[in-house]
Amino acid sequence: MITFALSLLALIVGYFLYGRFVEKVFGPDDRVTPAMEKCDGVDYLVLPNWKIFMIQFLNIAGTGPIFGAIMGAKFGPSCYLWIVLGCIFAGATHDYLSGMLSIRNGGAGQPQLVGKYLGEKTRQIMLVFTILLLVMVGAVFVYSPAEILHSIGGSSTMWILLIFAYYIIATMLPIDKIIGKIYPLFAFSLLFMAFALMIMLFVKMPDIPELWDGIGNMGMAADSSWTDNIFPCLFITVACGAISGFHATQSPLMARCMASERHGRPIFYGAMITEGIVALIWAAVASYFFYGSPAPGYQVIEAAQATAFHTAAPSVVNIICNDWLGVVGGILAMLGVVAAPITSGDTAFRSARLIIADFVKLDQKPIAKRLFVSVPLFVLAILLLLWQIENPNGFNIIWQYFGWANQTLSVFTLWAITVFLARADKPYIITLVPALFMTTVCATFIFVSKQALHLGETVSYILGGCVLVIAVVWFAVWYCRFKSGRGKNN
Repeated sequence: MITFALSLLALIVGYFLYGRFVEKVFGPDDRVTPAMEKCDGVDYLVLPNWKIFMIQFLNIAGTGPIFGAIMGAKFGPSCYLWIVLGCIFAGATHDYLSGMLSIRNGGAGQPQLVGKYLGEKTRQIMLVFTILLLVMVGAVFVYSPAEILHSIGGSSTMWILLIFAYYIIATMLPIDKIIGKIYPLFAFSLLFMAFALMIMLFVKMPDIPELWDGIGNMGMAADSSWTDNIFPCLFITVACGAISGFHATQSPLMARCMASERHGRPIFYGAMITEGIVALIWAAVASYFFYGSPAPGYQVIEAAQATAFHTAAPSVVNIICNDWLGVVGGILAMLGVVAAPITSGDTAFRSARLIIADFVKLDQKPIAKRLFVSVPLFVLAILLLLWQIENPNGFNIIWQYFGWANQTLSVFTLWAITVFLARADKPYIITLVPALFMTTVCATFIFVSKQALHLGETVSYILGGCVLVIAVVWFAVWYCRFKSGRGKNN
């Protein structure tokens, strides 16, 4: 519990110290924002700051900081380190700068920003890649809350239909009609769940692995069937609580609703730090339930070993909330856990609609044009969802590919931000290091993963190192050419 407490303190201090430094690097000012310049009453309109924070938090949260942290607990205390360091120096920095760049570029979406700084061909690749990721998010975030609700009552099919119907309505209506009204309630539920569990952790003071026990100490439940290495698997498994490329697709939604750039740090950087706290809490709780016998969730992990570690996540959430928080607390907590993925799913579809509309330059004020863009997205998501339901291991497969695609998206965003900072003569090192690290993680995962090339550890690490060297050389050559070209122009 000492490691958990220190990690919690580090996240809070990181917001006030490093968050302020990153804000100073970017330099927000009092220029007119897209919300005021392009106000259309649908996607561009000014919302109160507290609502924007709540919406941003729910948009980026999903089941990621919960399920990801539960899955990541198998890596031991190294999970805490990744959440803290990743969140402060990579994830929150990524979210803040991508959100602020969107404001500076008229509310531009992630593919547009990547294209501006990394080239037109990269923009086209990112357009397809991002749309597929967002549709995948929509499908994943239908299935996981439906399974949790099914454990309470009703059939999974019924809940899937209801959730998808909500997605359609929320995607089509102006952002202040549903999202702006119900998200604060859902955000309260999710935060209540997290902080109630945190209080229970300090009340129970469980004996869970500490950093000085070894960063890979998996506790008494460690099993030889768990062969995933900390590098790179931890950094793919725990995404939303540390760094997530999906967030760069969500930040433009709120960039189009802010009245001032000066509100960016509490909204973008602050929402990510809050998500990191949620992930940290669930990582500690999962460590107790999985590794501290006897515990209510200990049998769940044994039952899950026959398939995959993370298949137990919805069951673990249900057990933990009801066992620790009682009936009323359990209901509120479960509402938060269910609301998080649902509210990420609807904004995933909304982001996809806006990205496509921006690409084809289609005005989204008329509802008919919103339908024209949205219907193909919904059809694709339904097909993916049907395959997921019919395939017994469908959820696991989609989640694994979602995890890699999510982190790969962050790589492109980090490189785009790095180029922006370098061009502006700002300290680009703050995103260059995370960009190089995540590039190496995603490349190595492709080489070593059983779901991809599966080349073996030694070969995969060598190839991952080669990718790192290539990335360093590529940036160095580009930067030298950029400086040389600017010197000639002067």
